[in-house]
Amino acid sequence: MDVEAWNRHNPIKKESWRTVLTLAYQSLGVVYGDLSISPLYVFKSTFAEDIHHTESNEEIFGALSFIFWTLTIIPLLKYVFIVLRADDNGEGGTFALYTLLCRHARVSTLPNGQLADEELYEYRKDEIPSDNKGYGMKLKSTLEKNKVLQRVLLILTLIGTCMVIGDGVLTPAINVFSAVSGLELFMSRHHHQYVEVPVACVILVILFFLQHYGTHRIGFLFAPIVIIWLFCISTIGLYNIFHWNPLVFQALSPHYMYKFLKKTQRQGWMSLGGILLCITGSEAMFADLGHFSQLSIKIAFTFVVYPSLILAYMGQAAYLSKHHNIATDYNIGFYVSVPEKLRWPVLAIAILAAVVGSQAIITGTFSIIKQCSVLGCFPRVKIIHTSSKMHGQIYIPEINWTLMLLCLAVTVGFRDTKHISNASGLAVITVMLVTSCLMSLVIVLCWHKNIVLALCFILLFGSIEALYFSASLVKFLEGAWVPIALSFIFMVIMYTWHYGTQLKYEFDVQNKVSINWLLSLGPNLGIVRVRGIGLIHTELVSGIPAIFSHFVTNLPAFHQVLVFLCVKSVPVPHVRPEERFLVGRIGPKEYRFYRCIARYGYRDIHLDDVEFERDLVCSIMEFIRSERQESITGSEDSGEDEKMTVVGASSSYYMNTRMCEEDVDLSEMAGTSDLTEIESPEIPMKKVRFVVPHSPEMDTSVGEELQELMEARESGIAFILGHCYVRAKRDSSFIKKAVINIGYDFLRRNSRGATYALSFPRASTLEVGMIYHV
Repeated sequence: MDVEAWNRHNPIKKESWRTVLTLAYQSLGVVYGDLSISPLYVFKSTFAEDIHHTESNEEIFGALSFIFWTLTIIPLLKYVFIVLRADDNGEGGTFALYTLLCRHARVSTLPNGQLADEELYEYRKDEIPSDNKGYGMKLKSTLEKNKVLQRVLLILTLIGTCMVIGDGVLTPAINVFSAVSGLELFMSRHHHQYVEVPVACVILVILFFLQHYGTHRIGFLFAPIVIIWLFCISTIGLYNIFHWNPLVFQALSPHYMYKFLKKTQRQGWMSLGGILLCITGSEAMFADLGHFSQLSIKIAFTFVVYPSLILAYMGQAAYLSKHHNIATDYNIGFYVSVPEKLRWPVLAIAILAAVVGSQAIITGTFSIIKQCSVLGCFPRVKIIHTSSKMHGQIYIPEINWTLMLLCLAVTVGFRDTKHISNASGLAVITVMLVTSCLMSLVIVLCWHKNIVLALCFILLFGSIEALYFSASLVKFLEGAWVPIALSFIFMVIMYTWHYGTQLKYEFDVQNKVSINWLLSLGPNLGIVRVRGIGLIHTELVSGIPAIFSHFVTNLPAFHQVLVFLCVKSVPVPHVRPEERFLVGRIGPKEYRFYRCIARYGYRDIHLDDVEFERDLVCSIMEFIRSERQESITGSEDSGEDEKMTVVGASSSYYMNTRMCEEDVDLSEMAGTSDLTEIESPEIPMKKVRFVVPHSPEMDTSVGEELQELMEARESGIAFILGHCYVRAKRDSSFIKKAVINIGYDFLRRNSRGATYALSFPRASTLEVGMIYHV
């Protein structure tokens, strides 16, 4: 089933309960795999800090009380009832919150933003109501004016993102290792440690090796596996409750948390780092929101996942409350509470569930890295779309193998769940803290609620998460250093790339060529104009890039039609096809200079070269037609700010420009008006004919310009790309020189080119080199 059948263009109606329940069923396999596998290691990690449960059962009941209220307050109350509502046009996750704030407070670090972007359909932005203008307007004004606060907001978002990537390393390790730890009950303690690690490594290698096939090929198995697993742990939990200790329900009282901390003191506080693992994977409810609907995720968690987990933890606590004669934490794991006859089947199901839970975080890591790359915060990597139907299913080879090597290193290096759980706990709680901080801003700036509500939100949830964060951070030397080290490395990479990219754009803006210089050259630019279209790629949304003047001063000829193309990302998940292109004219008509800005959301897929080239030419044609119809003063203005027109891609231009395949009978298309047919050059598998309609109402100059554009298209398109070498200025500081000349240069040389640039035919591509001194 297509997990993305629901989206903002096809909203679920209230009466469509069948669709909602179908999505809820699918979300069990995609969203809740990681969260449902946590009973394997929570109690074992909690009692790994020299805490011994006595016959009074205060330790066991106290831990269970903490688990119950943590599951109730964080996943249920915070995420299900509050955070899920902070979606960005149906998308969730750390970057979704950031882009939501960027649109409402103008704190975006994307340098080429335009006012026209705010007119996009998904660029929702409500005015602050009058009763909240005091604090809301002050906070918004402070963020917009203070560059330091904007940078802090970006760094906070990147920290959360880096921790998600770190979780992509640690979650598969702890899930698989905890699942195979059930082997310890079937062999001697001396031998099991030599078997668990190799078996876990083999499963991890297979898991990462299968990533390039895509989740959709095996995804239909995910939901049944998780459902069977939840059924197993809840059934075993019920059995243990009624068989061993029905009074375990008393532990749901918050009073046992107080008794737990009073008796265990510092060791009990440190053990909270193990308890917080019960909410591992809760962030996935928000991060994977784009694949499902809010209601389906809420139903799946509230009525299936939440009660199953509570029963599983209560069952383990009931069993442990009657088994106090345990020598070490070795026998306090999940499998010891499973009846002996069921241990082998449960072990097999647990391993499958661990793979499903690991798959979800790996896929999520791919998605968030793609978002970072699109928004200019991560070096460009090769992104492979593994499904033609599900736009969220992607595979990134470099990241996949990097995650595999790091995951194997963590598994082999630690060899136990204690250290891996310490590392994973810190990563999980840091992401939740970042979400709480961003949510408090969303409440004021986006929802326009009273600042008191935002303070209550951060005080309630932030204080609980800060408690768990402190308990995890104190275990720095016992494994918690791993996510910090991983996050630091990824943070340096991301910030270096973002810093270098921003300086490069600022250089382009400062050195762009004045249009007056262009006008002084005359219509022929002082050089020979040859047939064809010259497509010049630039990051600028206004003005003429320095790369063009650098080119024309060294070569004596250029194309008869010039198009300055800017492919940029906007802080929305998707851009509708009818809003894809902004097209404008540079200089007078006889110059045949056009500017085309192609806008993509951070979840959009870029078109291939044939589709993109077709849409680009047709958007210019549509602009030429509509320009004559609009009697707007200054439409041919040759000033610095040329007028831009929104022109749709795909279906929108079929109204005026007819395109057909080679085998279509054009006689059927003649209709009531005469048609002039121009064939495009042969393109393998996709030969296209442009059919330009002529009507009596069409102006002669418009027809001539369209004819010239088609003739230029017939002659071919040349793609001119800038190949920039960025260097720090001589008077720059040592740190800046190191960051730009070494760090950014290394990342630039080893990163992929832009997706659309890689799809251009190499025979028609020309790279123009320039040195940028920033």
